[in-house]
Amino acid sequence: MPVKKTTSTAKSAPRSSKRTRKADLAPERIEELLRRLAAAYPNAECALIHRTPWELLVATILSAQCTDARVNMVTPELFRQFPTPRAMAEASPAAIEELIRTTGFYRNKAKSISGAAKRIVSEFGGKVPRTMDELLTVPGAARKTANVVLGVAYQQAEGVVVDTHVLRLSRRLGLTQETTPQKVEQDLMKIIPRDRWIAFSHELIHHGRQVCIARKPKCAECPLENICYSGDKTWTSI
Repeated sequence: MPVKKTTSTAKSAPRSSKRTRKADLAPERIEELLRRLAAAYPNAECALIHRTPWELLVATILSAQCTDARVNMVTPELFRQFPTPRAMAEASPAAIEELIRTTGFYRNKAKSISGAAKRIVSEFGGKVPRTMDELLTVPGAARKTANVVLGVAYQQAEGVVVDTHVLRLSRRLGLTQETTPQKVEQDLMKIIPRDRWIAFSHELIHHGRQVCIARKPKCAECPLENICYSGDKTWTSI
């Protein structure tokens, strides 16, 4: 009796449930996004209270892994005791640590602030430098900090500030698929007009704090809702 041949059919692989976010970089969409952000946050500005470029630099260093509100509670006494780079350079690390303890990671931050003060005094005559290359030689000043100082203190657009809010929202809005601040900044610099870099950062940070929060974003209140193509608006991972 002949044996009946059987044919096996390979089962198709199940579709991944993971949603991807493809960047939507149509110029008209970017223009509309920028228009709506500017309309929603006409007074968006840096929330760190400061009077000088030096105070802004220190406040930005302190803001790492800390809220601006907490930093603003700490800096008045810090700058009362050590008002200039020279005064800070002469302060003991322990004295700085005691004043900034509540901002978290205070030992590392005190080391950065002390190092920044000493370098600014020894290499730049006590003045916070005005160029990206020079700022990046200052302890504690990576690109985000340098962009804040240049943009806010000197009104120089050398890059886009990418903090946790800008990174999260840039991905949710489909402006980038990158996951590191450096690569996200590179993508944003390609699609956002240079004369909007400074304001765009402030606006997106405010939007991230008030509406497009990390968990349970308030999509119903969002002025960008109908041009936000995030596959999952509750996405939080970076």
